[in-house]
Amino acid sequence: MKKLGLLLACCAFLTACAPEVGSKEWCEDMKEKPKGDWSANEAADFAKHCVLPKD
Repeated sequence: MKKLGLLLACCAFLTACAPEVGSKEWCEDMKEKPKGDWSANEAADFAKHCVLPKD
C-alpha cells in the first residue's frame, strides 16, 4: 500500500511540472523536441496553438 501511494505521489509531481498545452513554454519545448518524436495529438496541438494562434 505504501508503494502505491509513493507511485501516485511521484506521478502527480511529474505531471505537475509539465507546461500546459498551448502555453508559450509548451510551444518552446515542442520546438526543441525532434519532430519524429511528436505524437499525432502533439502535432495537431502545435499547429493549433503555436502556428495558427487564435489572436
